[in-house]
Amino acid sequence: MKASDVKKGNVVEHEGTVYQVRDIERSSPTARGGNVTFRFTLYSIPGGRKFDLSLRADDDLKEMDLVRRAANFSYMDGDAYVFMDNEDYTQYTLGPELIGDNAGYIVESVEGYYVQVIDDAPVGLQVPTSVLLIVVDTAPELKGASATKRTKPAKLNTGIEIQVPEYITTDEKVWVNTLTGEFAGRGSEKTF
Repeated sequence: MKASDVKKGNVVEHEGTVYQVRDIERSSPTARGGNVTFRFTLYSIPGGRKFDLSLRADDDLKEMDLVRRAANFSYMDGDAYVFMDNEDYTQYTLGPELIGDNAGYIVESVEGYYVQVIDDAPVGLQVPTSVLLIVVDTAPELKGASATKRTKPAKLNTGIEIQVPEYITTDEKVWVNTLTGEFAGRGSEKTF
């Protein structure tokens, strides 16, 4: 496909590496007869390494077919995460290099995970926007703390640590925003 046809979110191949397009900047030349150039902000799949690429409008990029498969986390196999496809029960084994920083957001019986697949091989994982985790260790509640805006560190059942309001206690469920890594509300059995 021509560089001028590439859209945000497209998955492309450049020099043997697969990237997802996150941002596109179009610059028009000031001189007559100059070429329009496109600056792409790309992130590698897997790995999520940022790469900037400038191309002229007529330059070619190979579009890759990235498939998103809804899947649930099944179990750990050594340090790899095994997900099962919700439709055809295919098992996808994703190593820590594919999971990256999302490891702290992987829990059983949570909907909304998507395994990203190219040519039947898993290349990445998309996690839900928020997950319900359990506080396993935090300082005791302070009397009268519910009216304040102060926070304290809390260790969660997946091993990550976040800041929570002072009124949150150990063994309580909390929603965590996976985009920001921040506390997103007190948990309950209901899901959003």
